[in-house]
Parts: sequence; structure tokens; C-alpha cells
Amino acid sequence: MKRATKNDDLGFIHNFIPAKNSDGRILLLLHGTGGNEDDLLTIAQMIDERASILAPRGKVLESGMPRFFKRFAEGVFDLEDLKFRTNELAGFIRKAGEKYEFDLRSVVTVGYSNGANIGASLLLKPESMKSAILFRAMISLVPDKIPDLSGKSVFISGGRFDPFIPQNKTIELGQTLEKAGAEVKMNWEDSAHALVEKEIVKAKTWIRSS
Repeated sequence: MKRATKNDDLGFIHNFIPAKNSDGRILLLLHGTGGNEDDLLTIAQMIDERASILAPRGKVLESGMPRFFKRFAEGVFDLEDLKFRTNELAGFIRKAGEKYEFDLRSVVTVGYSNGANIGASLLLKPESMKSAILFRAMISLVPDKIPDLSGKSVFISGGRFDPFIPQNKTIELGQTLEKAGAEVKMNWEDSAHALVEKEIVKAKTWIRSS
């Protein structure tokens, strides 16, 4: 994979890595708490080795650890900050599309934990990307008016023994997206918060058929 130089000229420290012989898909990588723009590169390569990559670093620091939005406690989110950061991230993606010359409709979010949660919030913006892979996500923000998400597809993968993400909160996220018209594929693994290889393989199979 060709490596791009990190830069922050679009408001986020980020990588953009163009793929050789790309089929046009752009994977938007959103890391978990304490991660950075390099964290999900190997997973992205496993999911779609032909895709280009856009990977920003979260701008919120929690005890020195990067995140994409603030929280008051484990599982208790600062919803006003989440709204602000979601709009900020959406603006970054639009500017990146202009700079790197890609179609926003080709963007697929790949998020893990905190990154998956803001990825779900992005997905609830009707003008944003058409599909997403959300690992260890939970319901975070439900808009007053549920948008029409017809034509969007989402792969949600949870761990049955995850100590941080209650199963009912992951299920609620899937149900909310389905009610909005999105096509949702729910996947469960006998695992905790860490990812396991077979769910990444399942995400690869899903993305090929979506």
C-alpha cells in the first residue's frame, strides 16, 4: 500500500492513501479511543485492498488519548459535542473530497468503538456516505426527525461479552437505522471489545456484495 504523508491542512491530522488500480471505493477509517490515523490500516487492507483510504485523527483528548467526541463517563456521551463534532467531521470529508478528487458517494465508513459511534452519527446525515461498517457501536444520537436512509447499507458487528457496549444499545442502533430505511446486517461474535479476525472477513464479504 502506498503511504501518504500525514498533514492537517483540512482541519484534521489525517492520512490519505490512494490505492493503485482502485475500483473507486474510499474507506473512511475512524479509530477508537486512544487510537490514531494509523490504527485501522491493516484492517482496511483486509477488508478491501483495492480501496483508497482517508483516515483522520480524532481532535478531542481524554487524558491525552484522541477521541472523536467528548463523553461524561463510560457510555455517557456529551450529545452537544457529538453534534458539533459530527458536523465538523462531515465538513472535513467534503473538503477532502475536493482536495483528493473523490466522489463522496464512494465513501464507506469503517469505524471502531468511539469511531463507530461517530460513524453512526454521520450516517444519520442524509447527505453523507451510503454505507458503513461499524465495529463495537452503540446508539449515541437519535435526531428529533429520523431522516430517510433508503439506499444506505450498514454492517454492525458486536461482541457478546463486550464490557463497554451493552448488547441492547447495539441492537437499538440497528433498529433505528432500519426504521430510517437503511439495510442493516447485524453480526455477533463470542468476543469482548477487541476485534476478531472472522468478523473482519465477514465485513469483507459484506462489502463485496453491498
